[in-house]
Amino acid sequence: MAVNKAKVAVGFIVAGVLTVFFGTVLTFVGPIIIDDQIVKNTVIDPKNDLSYTMWKDVPVPFFMSVYFFHVLNPKEILKGEKPMLEERGPYVYRKTIRKDNITFHSNFTVSYREYRQYHFEPTMSAGSESDVIMIPNMLVLGAAVMLEKLPYLTRILISTTFKTFEEGPFLNKTVKELMWGYDSKLVDFLNKYLPGMLPTTGKFGLFSEFNNSNTGLFTINTGQDDIRKVHKVDSWNGLTELSYWRTPECNMINGTAGQMWPPFMTRESTLPFYSPDACRSMELVYQRDGVMNGIPLYRYVAPKTLFANGTDYSPNEGFCPCRQSGLLNVSTCRHDSPCFISHPHFFNADPVLLDYVQGLNPNEDEHGLFIDIHPQTGVPLNVSIRLQLNLYMKTVAGITETGQISEVVMPMIWFEESGYIDGPILKTFHTNLVILPTVMESMQYGFIVLGLATVLIASLMLHREKKRVPSPRDHLKGVDNPAASHKEQIKESHDHETKDKSFMNNSEK
Repeated sequence: MAVNKAKVAVGFIVAGVLTVFFGTVLTFVGPIIIDDQIVKNTVIDPKNDLSYTMWKDVPVPFFMSVYFFHVLNPKEILKGEKPMLEERGPYVYRKTIRKDNITFHSNFTVSYREYRQYHFEPTMSAGSESDVIMIPNMLVLGAAVMLEKLPYLTRILISTTFKTFEEGPFLNKTVKELMWGYDSKLVDFLNKYLPGMLPTTGKFGLFSEFNNSNTGLFTINTGQDDIRKVHKVDSWNGLTELSYWRTPECNMINGTAGQMWPPFMTRESTLPFYSPDACRSMELVYQRDGVMNGIPLYRYVAPKTLFANGTDYSPNEGFCPCRQSGLLNVSTCRHDSPCFISHPHFFNADPVLLDYVQGLNPNEDEHGLFIDIHPQTGVPLNVSIRLQLNLYMKTVAGITETGQISEVVMPMIWFEESGYIDGPILKTFHTNLVILPTVMESMQYGFIVLGLATVLIASLMLHREKKRVPSPRDHLKGVDNPAASHKEQIKESHDHETKDKSFMNNSEK
């Protein structure tokens, strides 16, 4: 049975058109399917094993790297000379995070407490916890500034108390003691006779209240009613706003808890989050695109206005009383102690702060904070939060421990909390968010190209087949005009006779 090639070609053309149509539909439907899967896997729901486990237990390894500013000239500082500092570290601690007391509510929110623990990592550190460091004594120099407005005789009595308990202007302690606390007779005395005056009831250390503690009761949105609200803070410790600062704007609790953000971000999106440790909401801004292990990301950094003073950036007036730009006064949420937060080495701060001390060298690569985030899901891929703790020091009449100290914002310690997605989680993330969308996109355009190629080739085949098969007119040619046909026959016969005669004459010769 002969195959009708023309009909086959037409069939291929139809199939090609349908393939192009299917590929075109996929270009519209494919992204919708991917977005729908992202929404399902982004909401906080125990039914979503991967995303819920990532949110609940944060399996990504986090580390806190601590750097101390060792004081080289304590005696000279008491005489009014410029402090000379030497950076020591890093001393690295592995940070483990777990959420507990998780309670889901009917208004699409969930409450929890997040507990944190720190474990020293000797192999990742530049020294041991037994290293001895000299830093300013916050109990003495900080208290002196806090109490400078008391009557002169009271200040003398306070100075006598410091001497009685052998508390001097500078501490010479091990890293472990400075971090997690040391025994102090003065601390014991104050906790016994003036309870509540100090932030701790046990040993006094820079991070003593951080280890084995929680960050408060967070209530955040699950995103089940509106994916744009997922992870956003509804309340903290039952509060929807703070009372530390002077303006409603500064007291707002904005953004998320700082671990994940809503999906479908753009370059115009910002990263707002509330930090209990900084006692305020902060907001990072887009800097550039990037790639991590094949996964596209947006890098967000702190704007220069984050710690700007009210003069340079009026919305920050509520965080005052302020000093130079680049310093955040956290005394209102730190028992009125004269503490300031900044970027390490006063990066992005008023340059005059660098003139007050020696030994600082700020640069963005080492001292700027950033978050690399996957814009489609709002999941951070690489995080580095870097902050510095500073103590405001000055001479206070009547408290002889302050000597003739020049007024200075003294760097004491800076730390970096960092973490990045790695291992099986990274592979799963890469497969679901890079490979599968790429395969789907390739299929979309693959169907379109295949369909167009099929239509083109089949059309060429059909055209060739039409030229090869004679039409009915070709068969009827000559029948329609008998006279013309007869003349052509006579002409062909005459030409044949002429050729024969010419051949015979040539033979006789």
